[in-house]
Amino acid sequence: MLILLGATVVLKVGQEIFVPLALSLLLTFTLAPIVSFLRRRSVPKIAAVMIAVASAFCAIALFSVIVASQVSNLAQNIPAYQRNIVVKVQTLAQAGSGDGLMKHLSGIVERVGEEIQTRAVESQEDAAAATPAPREPMPVEIVTRSNPIQTLGNFILPLISPFATAGLVIVLVIFMLLEREDLRDRFIRLVGLNDLHRTTEALQDAGKRVGKYLLMQLVVNALYAFPITIGLWILGIPNAILWGLLTLVLRFVPYIGPVIGMILPLFLALAIAPGWSLVLWVGALFLTTELISNNVVEPWLYGSHTGLSPLAIIISAIFWSWLWGPLGLMLSTPLTVCLVVLGRYVPQFSFLDVLLGNEPVLEPHEKLYQRLLAGDPDEATANAEDYLEDEYLLDYYEKVGMPALLLGEVDRQRGVMTDAQVERFSGSVRSLVDNLSEIADEEESEEEGSSDEDARDGAEKAGEDADLPDGTGHSLLCIGGRGEIDDAAAAMLAQLLEIQGADAASIAHSTTDMRMFGDSDRIDTVVFTFLNGNSKTHARNLVRRLKRMKPDLRVGLFVPLANGQDHPRLTLEDTNADFIALTLADTVRSALTETGPVPLMTITRKLGRPRIRLAKTA
Repeated sequence: MLILLGATVVLKVGQEIFVPLALSLLLTFTLAPIVSFLRRRSVPKIAAVMIAVASAFCAIALFSVIVASQVSNLAQNIPAYQRNIVVKVQTLAQAGSGDGLMKHLSGIVERVGEEIQTRAVESQEDAAAATPAPREPMPVEIVTRSNPIQTLGNFILPLISPFATAGLVIVLVIFMLLEREDLRDRFIRLVGLNDLHRTTEALQDAGKRVGKYLLMQLVVNALYAFPITIGLWILGIPNAILWGLLTLVLRFVPYIGPVIGMILPLFLALAIAPGWSLVLWVGALFLTTELISNNVVEPWLYGSHTGLSPLAIIISAIFWSWLWGPLGLMLSTPLTVCLVVLGRYVPQFSFLDVLLGNEPVLEPHEKLYQRLLAGDPDEATANAEDYLEDEYLLDYYEKVGMPALLLGEVDRQRGVMTDAQVERFSGSVRSLVDNLSEIADEEESEEEGSSDEDARDGAEKAGEDADLPDGTGHSLLCIGGRGEIDDAAAAMLAQLLEIQGADAASIAHSTTDMRMFGDSDRIDTVVFTFLNGNSKTHARNLVRRLKRMKPDLRVGLFVPLANGQDHPRLTLEDTNADFIALTLADTVRSALTETGPVPLMTITRKLGRPRIRLAKTA
């Protein structure tokens, strides 16, 4: 932060130096592809640079001449537009005074003014009566003798300064293009010799982003300005070429430029026509063209390749305009792109990429965990629906839902979550599952109406190696193992089993009366969910207790891997379970198989004769 603050002060103080450098650097990025194109056509290096620079600045000069001539023509016609403006102002005044509103307001303002003036006169008279009359001041005229050379310099220097800056920019661009490879090597030697790969990536990324942005923005602006110019000419707006060229340039300024480019033709339409229809037609022309450009042309040509968030673009426009004025406003987006690239490849400035970039800073499961922990299942549901536009519910629970639950379980084990937070988190998960029930019903209907070939295609799209079995005729119960977060995982599993056509339900881990499972002939499989892999004793007791009550009941365990585990901590031998699955897909597949239950293993105790050691007598 101190480095950035110091750099901001240096850029502000050295504005006269850094503005030409920034312009030259951005023009170099823009013209470098042209020079490379000519070099590949066997054009000598110096000739390629001169052709590119001459073409660019001739285009700029031609643009300036056309704009100057159009402005001169507009200035000559301004007196002819004054009458229409006066008529419209009078019309507005008459429209406002039809019900006496304007007259009433003006009368109030006049009375308030008269009262203030009366009070002021009375206070002045009282002050004059209390103090003697002062002497009248003697007027003095100061005559300064100016040097003719100094006067001429004060007049000429402001005119010469833009041309001097333009000449300096031309010279810098020429030398930067000629010495481009050498400057690149020197920059690498200065900042990145120990990490050539990262430095090369940063330079290529910055050059690609900035160069493509400037070139594509020029194309987009030209495609925007052309229909505006034609439309204004058809509508009869004077100097249509001027307004088209201004919109082309002003669109380089994000968000603000198009508004300014629209206001000037609207004002002219207000001045030249006696009615209001022309103003409405001009406004409709600009709005229609803007909508087409933003929603069709820009995504088609380059999308959001700059890597900046919309808020970052606005903030950067404010910052650079404060720093360097109008030129800073025009250069704000390319310069901020360079800062984002700096933050992406230099670890010390990674916060710039986080603050200004448009890449997601949280993984989907981290974002889901944060929203559920905050007790906001609505936003979590909205994000899930966006994800489910291209994926299945199984994929969402597998890749996003379960990792989020594991984050919560890890925090609970670490003791950083209070009981209230655990309750809010698990409740939000259950609300999320309920909100996604409609999507689950749609997938279930799709599953029932699809053929075997469609099911295989769906399984391949979901990333599974084989089809999930049909759950028709199966009745399952999903139970949380030890806590409320386990209950939330059980609810997710039950919903996936219902999609496969099974009769599935989930209950809380706090259900202690397990005789209901043994007495029920409807349930054929019970699945316990344990997000904590260190629950061997508890899982074994639950499994053995159920198998004693109902020997033909299949009991399985769902224990997802967490904390970097590469193998499950619970095994079939330890728990006597019929199956142990590590993923939701494997759990659904194992729970819906037709295999019978595993017999309950008996525990044999080895009782041996106790050894009695006799004490030796002395």
